[in-house]
Amino acid sequence: MSVLVPVLYLPSESCLCSQSTMFFISAMYYKGTKMGVGGKAIPPYIDKIENIQSDAEFILLVEKEAAYMRMAEDRFYQKYPCIVITAKGQPDVASRMFLSRIASELQIPVLALVDSDPYGLKILSVYMSGSKNMSYDSASLTTPDIKWLGLRPSDLNRYDLPEQCRLKMTDNDIKTGKELLQESFIMKNPEWMKELQKMVKTKEKAEIQALSSFGFQYVTEEYLPRKLREGDWI
Repeated sequence: MSVLVPVLYLPSESCLCSQSTMFFISAMYYKGTKMGVGGKAIPPYIDKIENIQSDAEFILLVEKEAAYMRMAEDRFYQKYPCIVITAKGQPDVASRMFLSRIASELQIPVLALVDSDPYGLKILSVYMSGSKNMSYDSASLTTPDIKWLGLRPSDLNRYDLPEQCRLKMTDNDIKTGKELLQESFIMKNPEWMKELQKMVKTKEKAEIQALSSFGFQYVTEEYLPRKLREGDWI
């Protein structure tokens, strides 16, 4: 993992990124020193970081960089103290190790916001149980207890997502969805199984950005606040 460097300057918070991982933090400390506006560079060896502290109440794991930037611009974390992370798609080893470390150290829940399609779930599977291409994956790279906050197949009707924002699944999408129904991380969670079955049955998918059809701040001002208020994650 390359050294993380500031890319945004937030009042009293820090936004940092590596080649693949971006995150901003609410009052996080490094070696006992509170990070200021510019933050501090995170060492390339995450396992060497000591004394991690934060006033965050949860970690929000976001699939898409666009959704992440919306939260940064709207200062979402000021109303809902949280650590927001994105790997901008498929996570690399550093992204997974960082998430695993802070989730373990801070003992706060990890809530995921991904596209409502099979590939959003495949990304979560890598965070939760590791990559099938990496047989040496260890516990330090996995975060098994991630909660699926959204975008879920049931949300499409619950939030009255317009038809033009719903996409038809391709044959390959459906094939991937059916394969995921046989994966252990899906099978052990009946609610995840039900959502995925709904997706495969309706043959509909949607991206997080589809929520912006209700307004560019809808995700941060309406969708996520309602989800958090109702405890709507599985």
